[in-house]
Amino acid sequence: MNATADLRLGVDIGGTFTDLVLHDPAADRIVLEKVLTTPDAPERAVLEGVGKILAKAGFGPESLKSVIHGTTLVANALIERKGVETALITTEGFRDILEFGREWRYDLFDLTIDPPTPLVPRARRLEVPERVGPDGAVVTPLDEDAVRRLARQLAGSSTRAVAVVLLHAFRNSDHEVRIGEILAEEAPEIAVSLSSEVTPEIGEYERSSTTVANAYVHPVFRDYVARLESGLKQAGFTRDLFLMLSDGGAVHAKAAVTYPIRLVQSGPAGGAQAAALFGQAAGLGDVMCFDMGGTTAKACLIEDGRPTRARDFEVARMHRFSKGSGLPLQVPVVDMIEVGAGGGSIARIDGMGLIQVGPDSASAQPGPACYGQGGEDATVTDADLVLGYLDPGNFLGGDMALDIDAARAALQNRIGTPLGLDAEQAAWGVHETVTENMAQAAAIHALEKGRRIDRYSIVAIGGAGPVHACSLARKMGAKRVVAPAAAGVASALGMIASPPSFEFVQADMRRLDEADWPAVATALDDMEARGRDMLRLSGVADADAVTTVSALMRYVGQGYEVETPTPRDVAVSACADDLRQRFDTAYKALFGRAENMAVEIISWRVVVAGPVPELTLKGSGTTPGQALKGHRKAWFSSDGFVDTPVYDAAKLATGDSFGGPALVEARESTLVIPPAAKATIDPSGAIVVDLL
Repeated sequence: MNATADLRLGVDIGGTFTDLVLHDPAADRIVLEKVLTTPDAPERAVLEGVGKILAKAGFGPESLKSVIHGTTLVANALIERKGVETALITTEGFRDILEFGREWRYDLFDLTIDPPTPLVPRARRLEVPERVGPDGAVVTPLDEDAVRRLARQLAGSSTRAVAVVLLHAFRNSDHEVRIGEILAEEAPEIAVSLSSEVTPEIGEYERSSTTVANAYVHPVFRDYVARLESGLKQAGFTRDLFLMLSDGGAVHAKAAVTYPIRLVQSGPAGGAQAAALFGQAAGLGDVMCFDMGGTTAKACLIEDGRPTRARDFEVARMHRFSKGSGLPLQVPVVDMIEVGAGGGSIARIDGMGLIQVGPDSASAQPGPACYGQGGEDATVTDADLVLGYLDPGNFLGGDMALDIDAARAALQNRIGTPLGLDAEQAAWGVHETVTENMAQAAAIHALEKGRRIDRYSIVAIGGAGPVHACSLARKMGAKRVVAPAAAGVASALGMIASPPSFEFVQADMRRLDEADWPAVATALDDMEARGRDMLRLSGVADADAVTTVSALMRYVGQGYEVETPTPRDVAVSACADDLRQRFDTAYKALFGRAENMAVEIISWRVVVAGPVPELTLKGSGTTPGQALKGHRKAWFSSDGFVDTPVYDAAKLATGDSFGGPALVEARESTLVIPPAAKATIDPSGAIVVDLL
């Protein structure tokens, strides 16, 4: 067994499958693996997959240079309320901020509206005498004796985590830091999250919600990472573990454990990074990433080769499409929309007699009915199997057989019989319903950004993405679909293609013409130094680290900020006029005009990043004409079942082209090409489908 390579391994845990991608730079090859997720102990699937992919590649664990990991653990813990017992310590008089929220209703006309339930009940929200003013000046000194009493009370309880969120701590963190020190002395077993470290930004409710969420999942995530690191060490892996952040960067596990809330969207972020890479390899401009896995589907716009980003995010919504019905988080994330529409999403008949798909999923256990693990609900995967899109004997390259009779029975029982349809018609109804739901969500996401979706090519990733992508594109008016090689494990691939990076934000609320430029320079220096410290853990030398700076700005009186990129020298040389010009340009690009009004700075953002890993995508097909495997019946709209050619993706060569209908099978996914479409294999190995 070869033990001399310098390998990078990406691992993504999804709701149904755990995906792995191994990059061997010496041979310039990529090895793929996919195993069922183990929800009760996610690290088991990771360790199983690592063993399988290393054996497939012919290497031992000592050959691994790094493992970069993304997981849904944080998001699932918040959605399923499976974090730890958490307390909140806050300024006297502010214990109810989690209840007050933003003081607006996400549905004005629903009198029975359910607000998001706080992660910390009122009995565990504790107040201490102290007060810092909006300018950072101490109004009321911290009562340290009161803090010690609370700390001893918490130490004797079942509390495992504490969030400390004091009024205006983003201006002056001294009181929070002191409370953290006292808690460390009196209750060292309790994990502590300080808002001044987690999210030092304006917005009392958002800052409180984010810090509480970080505390709530901290012990769960810390213990998981410890188990995973221990398992990897026992297996022979001697290097460091890295985690994927929600904004597309990767950091050392030590840093990630401190801020687990930064990983709430780590898996989808990896997918977006991969889609950007695929789009560039295909020579495309702006693309939309369509990522459909086993549990959810995500859509993200990628412009100028980079996924669009956001500074806020909602998790655990009471109503999936109702903004404001979830827990707000102030964390840097890839900006995407997500719907409960994956291969494992359960189909049923709603109260109006219509087919409904998701948001609940059959998960990996028991999984869709066709998995043969005891599941009886009809799912999207069952529908795709009955429609002929999937080969029951070649799922995961033949490693996992599918039971088409069980799928047909589930569809007949759950959908067909209640609606007076046969199993095939029921399957088509499920397929059309879930595709329409995803198309609507993706179109809304583009519309909210002021973008025309017909200008974008669709990059289809995820195990189920290529199955539905062409149908989705037609419903949205898009003309081109790209199904890249390794589409079924794209999130894991995106992880090994992502640079190490970390973002810092520091509030600095003041008018531009009143900016304290020496203080700005000091704050930027501090954030950059902290970022370089983190990157050193990742093995990045200071000379290889790149720092980017931006200011979050708005016209005085506005409620929303515009991110304004600015060279570092502008921020440290008091170039207010230059910064104002940059803000006006950014504002005009978003809203079509700029205003002659005073401008204020809300906060400064610093990103410190290492070099982007080199990763070459290229096709590996054999000679043209050898890829046709045979034919099978597949369902295409009003034509019903059509005799359809089936191609082996691994044997398609650059320049091959063929018309639809057609099915292209890879080990991790299947591309469904409809009639009136033409497919071409590009030099990166991607299948480019032009919808005619």
